[in-house]
Amino acid sequence: MPEYEAVIGLETHIQLNTTTKIFCGCKADSWFDPPNTNICPVCTGLPGVLPVLNRAVVEKAVLLAAAMHAEIRPVSYFDRKNYFYPDLPKGYQISQFDQSIGKGGYLDLPIPAASAADKQAYTRRVSITKLHMEEDAGKTKNAGGRRFVDFNRCGVPLIEMVTGPDLRSADEAAQYLIRLRQLLRWLGVSEADMEKGHLRCDANVSIRLKGETGLNPKTEIKNVNSIDAVREAIEKEIARQIHETEAGRKIEAWTLEWDEDAGVLRKMRSKETEADYRYFREPDLLAVRLDDAWKQAILRDLPELPLERRARFVAQYGLPEYDADILTAERSLSDYYEAAVKAYGGDPKKVSNWLMNDVLRMLNDAGLKAEDLKLTPAHLAELLKLVDSGKINITTGKALLGKVQESGKSPAAIVEAEGLGLVSDDSAIRAVVEEVLAESPAEVASYKGGKLTLMGWFVGQVMRKMRGKADPNLARQILEELLQ
Repeated sequence: MPEYEAVIGLETHIQLNTTTKIFCGCKADSWFDPPNTNICPVCTGLPGVLPVLNRAVVEKAVLLAAAMHAEIRPVSYFDRKNYFYPDLPKGYQISQFDQSIGKGGYLDLPIPAASAADKQAYTRRVSITKLHMEEDAGKTKNAGGRRFVDFNRCGVPLIEMVTGPDLRSADEAAQYLIRLRQLLRWLGVSEADMEKGHLRCDANVSIRLKGETGLNPKTEIKNVNSIDAVREAIEKEIARQIHETEAGRKIEAWTLEWDEDAGVLRKMRSKETEADYRYFREPDLLAVRLDDAWKQAILRDLPELPLERRARFVAQYGLPEYDADILTAERSLSDYYEAAVKAYGGDPKKVSNWLMNDVLRMLNDAGLKAEDLKLTPAHLAELLKLVDSGKINITTGKALLGKVQESGKSPAAIVEAEGLGLVSDDSAIRAVVEEVLAESPAEVASYKGGKLTLMGWFVGQVMRKMRGKADPNLARQILEELLQ
């Protein structure tokens, strides 16, 4: 049987998190609003109204274009994309066509190895062929045998971004969406929540024989609202196209709808081409002129990007790639880690261990992000110094995390107020050790008979009786002395 490879390109619509819509003063995010309550004459396309461009939309588009390594055009234009659909009240969508805000660009995509025995990790460069601003359409819904239209989403600002046919598997497509979502949140330009429609994805899929370079007819998969669903839908479409090709049938350029509940693809219509939309320049909007001063003011807010910071954490702090990947998943967590390392001044890996094993668990349990913590980076650094100095043990340190988060007080203040410091008094620990040995004659006999692993059990008993406050090293020394 011939060996095939998939050729995949993704079209993403990114809802920008501006306060108002792209061409009017209506609230942009209307996810929780009742239908048709967040609309005005402009976004519903009533006769005689004129759109006014939202400056914040341009600024967020420029930030994203810069992060995607795109050329930022100093002059760009809006165009009318003409088509008729119930949720498009004007009969056209204001978009950008040949002179968009961004030109070209790419995203380097680290692809992890599937397993230790499988192929090695690699990087896939995904090119960007379109990056432009546009307004969203409304939303239609079937209920009770009738079709309803909600115009709340009309005029919500979007960035449409289209990749080249560079992805080669459903897993690569999923990784692209994961990295794009991370980048959007990192930049602060979108909430990128697929379930709420902040990030929507259509997938263009075709197949060809391995070793070929041409492009075959593609199908477009629409209405996919999760990364897992994108992966599943693409896998099923690849399998369908291989089956059809092997059966001697041609692949037709269909638009397919993904049915989330049934987990199947259904044909919606034949696929449109750009000519079907009859683009022409938008007569009611001036050109967007991005002078150098405005551009530089926007780019001052461009942060170090997540993949760059990931690489720097490995090089500068000696972190394993696994740690660096987790610590740069969110910008706030990444900033928290770096501030804690600076305040601590000790081993960066130790800070990473405490963050990943304990602080992240606390965040996940409470549904918080790093910026929501009362446990500041300075508090974490202070706690680690208390452990390093022997003033508290690790068990007490882990318990302190929750106490600091609950109260906002410093670890040292809580240790002082609650008497949580280690007991290092020889006579106090010796008395408890003698008590443990007197209560455990069988264990003492076993230890003296050669079962030296019982030492850990004895230390544990001392720690339990002293509520974790005993200096474990001193307890061990006294035990070894008395068990001679």
